[in-house]
Amino acid sequence: MNILVINCGSSSLKYQLLDMSNEAVLAVGICDRIGIEGSKIKHKPEGRKAITIEGPMADHKEAVSYVLDALMSSEYGVIKSTDEINAVGHRIVHGGEFFSGSVLITEDVKKAVQECCELAPLHNPANLIGIEVFEQLMPSVPMVGVFDTAFHQTMPDKAYLYGINYEYYKKYKLRRYGFHGTSHKYVSHRAAEFLGKNIEDMKIVVCHLGNGASICAVDGGKSVDTSMGFTPLEGLLMGTRSGDLDPAIIQFLAKKEGISLDEVIDLLNKKSGILGLSLYSSDFRDIEDAIAEGHAQCLLAMDVFEYRVAKYIGSYAAAMNGLDAVVFTAGLGENNADMRANVCKYLKYLGVEIDEEANKCRSTERDFSAPKARVKSLVIPTNEELMIARETLKLV
Repeated sequence: MNILVINCGSSSLKYQLLDMSNEAVLAVGICDRIGIEGSKIKHKPEGRKAITIEGPMADHKEAVSYVLDALMSSEYGVIKSTDEINAVGHRIVHGGEFFSGSVLITEDVKKAVQECCELAPLHNPANLIGIEVFEQLMPSVPMVGVFDTAFHQTMPDKAYLYGINYEYYKKYKLRRYGFHGTSHKYVSHRAAEFLGKNIEDMKIVVCHLGNGASICAVDGGKSVDTSMGFTPLEGLLMGTRSGDLDPAIIQFLAKKEGISLDEVIDLLNKKSGILGLSLYSSDFRDIEDAIAEGHAQCLLAMDVFEYRVAKYIGSYAAAMNGLDAVVFTAGLGENNADMRANVCKYLKYLGVEIDEEANKCRSTERDFSAPKARVKSLVIPTNEELMIARETLKLV
């Protein structure tokens, strides 16, 4: 069975076509600058060179046409017709409290996703557009929705409720939702498999660390707490997001800077975090290079980031009353050995000890624990597309 995985953004469309008989990736690509001048598609068939095609993409429907044409091309395609696409799995960012798992897409599902648009105004509308375009072009092919928030719906109320009037939760569903759920689910299950353990017997902390970053406590295969909250702004310091802060700072900044609440939130989302603290860059690769050259402000920013990561891991070990493994994933987590080592230094009291040589790896599955460590330290590259494809396969 061939499954097409779609991740539709406001001006982009990422895709992968997988053969689920062996979970092989047949082709991968992205349409960029949809609705903007200079739109193009980058397409890479497995085992062949990537190609770039420039052309007008006024909307997502035109972008999908480029994707299907690329997949069926006689020169660089991997299928002969759309009949070889047996299902489409759509990444959907926010499912609110409606969805605790992946679902076949129906009109009722689309209505629920629409209701969640105010919770994810940059993502859910684009996700819906992608669904509707594929429904128009491939009406007989089953569609599946896989939600970033669904994995975290197993959190108990003591973990997801905020300390505000309970009426606001009842009226507006103000609560912690968490994100990166597809990644956290894939990585935690793969970590247990890698170690030869039953995930139902494990307490795992997954650290999804990239420009957007979150940490998840996975107890027995279920999310019991996570660092992102009502929005992705809460939690860790990130590339441009502030993460946790005193909410009174919002009013203070608005008054002192003479700016609106919307402008403060924009500041916290786009001009804070590593960018704001380092006064240098939001890209962790730039920060890593600058630290190597002795850039003190970048070192300070990374110190704050690593400290926050370690604090969350410690708090989640307490929440689960134990810890079997700490797992690093995503761009920064998979590639920055110094960051991993610095975080793990805070965790010796939990039984975390690392092998410095084994830790010198990038984007590969690796147990870098010291031989006598009581808690395993792992690198597991994330694969959200494969997780979406598996969820789709399970439903169709």
